[in-house]
Amino acid sequence: MYRSPSPLPEKSRAAIAESLNARLADGLDLHSQIKVAHWNIKGPQFAALHPLFETFAVSLAAHNDSIAERAVTLGAKAYGTSRHVGKTSRLPDYPQETTRDMEHVKLLAERIEVYLEGLRQSRKTFEEHQDTDSVDLVTGIITEFEKHAWFLRASLES
Repeated sequence: MYRSPSPLPEKSRAAIAESLNARLADGLDLHSQIKVAHWNIKGPQFAALHPLFETFAVSLAAHNDSIAERAVTLGAKAYGTSRHVGKTSRLPDYPQETTRDMEHVKLLAERIEVYLEGLRQSRKTFEEHQDTDSVDLVTGIITEFEKHAWFLRASLES
């Protein structure tokens, strides 16, 4: 661990950074999956979903950056190469042959829910180590991506 401006003990910072890196891997994987959906979507809902997916991707890219920078601020490194992400992400692989609009909606909703589960697990870790700053960081992401998941699930209801 590097020197950090955080007053948290090094052991806590290491545990928090490990969890942040796990969420970074999930977030980078989710971002690439959202982009695959954005690029390949076809169907009657294209005009509404294509820009919606881009909105999700842009937002997630900013959150991924914040998560990585939090890990580094705590004195750790941020790990995010595509090979590292491929080995460590908890998200299921994305079926890249998918083109139908509502199939993309279903697949992304499922993956966002996995991402949210990881964020909630990390938040518990941060709470255990009394890192309110990391708690605040992931709580904002959870709030936003719960809304995104709701938009997708609402689109699937008939």
